[in-house]
Amino acid sequence: MTNPGWGGGPGDGTPLQPRCVRHPDRPTGLSCTRCGRPACPDCLRPASVGQHCVDCIAADNRNTAAVRTVAGAPVRAGLPTPIVTYVLMGINVLVFLVTAVQAKSLLDNGRGLINPFTGAAVFDSQLFGRWVLSPIDVANGDWMRLLGSGFLHFGLLHLAVNMFALYILGRDTELVLGRSRYVAVYLISLLGGSAAVMALSGDGFTAGASGAIFGIMGAQAVILLKLRRSPAPIVAVIAINVVISLTLPGISFWGHFGGLAAGAAATAALLYAPQWFGAGQDRVKAVRIGWIGLGVVAVGTLGVVGLRVAQLRSEYGL
Repeated sequence: MTNPGWGGGPGDGTPLQPRCVRHPDRPTGLSCTRCGRPACPDCLRPASVGQHCVDCIAADNRNTAAVRTVAGAPVRAGLPTPIVTYVLMGINVLVFLVTAVQAKSLLDNGRGLINPFTGAAVFDSQLFGRWVLSPIDVANGDWMRLLGSGFLHFGLLHLAVNMFALYILGRDTELVLGRSRYVAVYLISLLGGSAAVMALSGDGFTAGASGAIFGIMGAQAVILLKLRRSPAPIVAVIAINVVISLTLPGISFWGHFGGLAAGAAATAALLYAPQWFGAGQDRVKAVRIGWIGLGVVAVGTLGVVGLRVAQLRSEYGL
């Protein structure tokens, strides 16, 4: 009969000596202060009292709930990188460069002319012409414009202002909501801006990420309310931007308003719907209810678009 946890013995004149439970070939005089098993220095970690073996630490980590934000996203150690925000900025910049190359202009990449015979717009940039938000074209089945227009910008200054705002506002919002929820809120906000333009604006052309950025502002206001902190700073920023939208020509107020409303509604669905529908401490149920809430907001936004499309098709016989 053998005992691999001990070495030596009376037969060879040496005293019994414990050996590491994970490395039977290593004699040791140390042990885990939690489970008491012998362990070598490589298998022990300092603890508040004594030292614990790696098996006990792993078991403790499995039984300890991860620290999460108010939206249920895991809190990452150190300085986490807002990857999604940077990716969204990169996509916007890339799309702008493509349109600038096609139009051969950094400042007038969205230049277009109306064909007097067909009434259609002809843009110097083919991509700009295919993605810019035009209610009539959406009603004619060009649905890509609802999202694609949110990645287009009229000139370098328009791009720079929106990307700076996205950089300032998006990073913290992403870390609180988590990457997947943040993407969902961003896209729903963008869609909300397009829906408002479709329903309440004229037949002009609209483009820019500002609808989605207003949605991020709305999301931050809801997050602060959920944390029981004053939303006054972000509300002031929203108010200033609303005034700018109303007073300066060439800015789509309805695109901003729609994005703001959709972003706030989507974030409220994430943060408050689980509480309203009795999820309690059940995190899985809370996540499921939150995503269902996001789906409801998205479907409602698409419903607004659908009603406007039906109206336009009836008016123009499309």
